[in-house]
Amino acid sequence: MSMSNTAENKVLKALLQGTDIDFRASANLYLALFTADPTEAGVFTNEATYTGYARVTMAKASAWVDGGSTFTNAGLLQFPQCTAGNNTITHFAVCTLASAGEVVVSGALNASLNISSGIQPQFSAGSLSVGAD
Repeated sequence: MSMSNTAENKVLKALLQGTDIDFRASANLYLALFTADPTEAGVFTNEATYTGYARVTMAKASAWVDGGSTFTNAGLLQFPQCTAGNNTITHFAVCTLASAGEVVVSGALNASLNISSGIQPQFSAGSLSVGAD
């Protein structure tokens, strides 16, 4: 798991200069799927492209469970079903907007997920983990 360079800089500015993080007050973040690592640069070029794909809305107040040094997803996360096309998903990212925006944190899946028509990607509670490395 990696925090993006942009998020790292915003956290440091908040801690050292008292600058508020622009997405702090928003109620939601968004989970995105990727076919390759979005890297700490927060690159969206490898975001999933199967027909029907959309990011999943995650309410900040309830989406994550604090495990001390890592957070895990609190409940089942379901993406829209694939209606055409295919992707091999290897990474996920938490983003600031439903489309575009910024990557906040990203990580590799424990195993690749092959998506094709009729498949609905989903992650059970506790299956995604993020932390500050």
